[in-house]
Amino acid sequence: MTITNDIKYIGVNDHQVDLFEGQYDVPNGMAYNSYAILDEKIAIMDTVDAAFTHEWLDNIQNALGSRQPDYLVVQHMEPDHSANIVSFIKAYPNAKIVSSAKAFAMMKNFFGTDFAEKQVVVGEGDTLSLGTHTLTFVTAPMVHWPEVIVTYDSKDKVLFSADGFGKFGALDVEEDWACEARRYYIGIVGKYGAQVQALLKKAAGLDIQIICPLHGPVLMENLGYYLNLYNIWSSYQPEEEGIMIAYTSVYGNTKKAVLQLAEKLKANGCPKVVVNDLARCDMAEAVEDAFRYSKLVLATTTYNAEIFPFMREFINHLTERNFQNRTVAFIENGSWAPMAAKIMKGMFEKSKNLIFAENTVKILSALNEESAAQLGALADELCKEYIAQQDSTANKNDLTALFNIGYGLYVITSNDGKKDNGLIVNTVTQVTNTPNRIAVTINKENYSHHVIKQTGIMNINCLTTDAPFAVFEKFGFQSGRNVDKFADCEPLRSDNGLIFLPRNINSFMSLKVEQYVDLGTHGMFICEITEARVISDRETMTYTYYQNNVKPKPETEGKKGYVCKVCGYVYEGDTLPEDYICPLCKHGAADFEEIK
Repeated sequence: MTITNDIKYIGVNDHQVDLFEGQYDVPNGMAYNSYAILDEKIAIMDTVDAAFTHEWLDNIQNALGSRQPDYLVVQHMEPDHSANIVSFIKAYPNAKIVSSAKAFAMMKNFFGTDFAEKQVVVGEGDTLSLGTHTLTFVTAPMVHWPEVIVTYDSKDKVLFSADGFGKFGALDVEEDWACEARRYYIGIVGKYGAQVQALLKKAAGLDIQIICPLHGPVLMENLGYYLNLYNIWSSYQPEEEGIMIAYTSVYGNTKKAVLQLAEKLKANGCPKVVVNDLARCDMAEAVEDAFRYSKLVLATTTYNAEIFPFMREFINHLTERNFQNRTVAFIENGSWAPMAAKIMKGMFEKSKNLIFAENTVKILSALNEESAAQLGALADELCKEYIAQQDSTANKNDLTALFNIGYGLYVITSNDGKKDNGLIVNTVTQVTNTPNRIAVTINKENYSHHVIKQTGIMNINCLTTDAPFAVFEKFGFQSGRNVDKFADCEPLRSDNGLIFLPRNINSFMSLKVEQYVDLGTHGMFICEITEARVISDRETMTYTYYQNNVKPKPETEGKKGYVCKVCGYVYEGDTLPEDYICPLCKHGAADFEEIK
């Protein structure tokens, strides 16, 4: 495979493996990727699994012809990528090995030598010139081993991403990328979300056109799609709105309750309901679903004064991978002393940002009138927002939505006639109650001000404390004139035709402008309420909460330069250019301050 004029694919497909890393079912095999960069000097990027030594060496020879490689770059020391270092050196004794200091220490453990005479040790920001290609090395500790580096080729704008952006499956099999990449990421890298987020911030400053991972296909198109998924996964946010039910059942009564709940959830408008029998399903698939969807129901029997073993194993998988930012509900079954709900909830005591459902279903051996009613109450609670989102079931005159207005943060949505737009504001006030009027103040420089002045309508989305920083990046750090902020969204719309957000809000109100007040730099829109829906009872996001808990703290320790006051991006250097634009939030030099 030719990736660019100078970069060739020399990896292999493995259809012999049944369990990757001894635990993950891989019915479509695995790809062990390796690459050759051909320039004045030649660099080979990583090796492959030990079972494919000769096939890989043949691939190198076929790609290079009569030439010899100058360097072997080792980005990651897991044996599926490093097993053939010794074989490579035997075949090409004049080549050097380029890797991190920690990787060379691991080579000593694996092979009995650290190749001292061949070492080229690289760290953060170090470069290696091959001629017209210059490789820049970026450290990626704990993504997902401590020695990992990734490599950027500035000529062809290629990121060699180590295990990042990898997936299960050989390259000669067609399958959905996201499904197997999600299972791969959550199973193998999922614990290290903070470290992946740090790497994504580094990558944001690079012009990347191609991603070459160590597993799975080379990514050449629509890179924003893959980067967005990695941002969602590594920040532990739900990828889709929906409810996953995981259960164990001994004699079928818990299963009956689960199936009834699933039907009730669907009837209440839940957009996706997924049911997993933990004793029979692929455990990695069940874990993937728990991270994919926004809500989780756990149903199991009390077993030896504990919980059923498959449920304990499942919850351990979740907590080990930092399961958070979800709603969790419980169904317990017990013939004489039900304890499962208490034990399951206790297993999540160290987990962050979980909302536990108020309703817990208690079954005494089999469903009866009382536990069936509990099941219905749980379905109603879990679907409160879905009921409010659907035109057919929503209460569109729920003026208790007004109680969610405070000195908070809101997303104002509008539409310019061609595309939808959204803007973060903190200036929303109820000004009268007979009739109910809302005042919204917007800076005139914002595109939304221009749109609303023309159209006379808007929606206010009241953000909740579970809103991630990504919401503020999307709606606060870029202009709707230049960016379609809802390009990857399946929109929900109110009666006025405008979008309301599908998650991270507790209510929204549709407004019609009655009066405009010019305040110089800002304009105040005084509006009547044409529709008001309460979506959930979650706490409204205040500006203080955002500053203390959501906005990332800039990592300035030991650094010299300037920090963006809006998003925390750090520019390292003695002088900040006057025309500098923050690569994250797109604010100019005026919004930077010197690191003291």
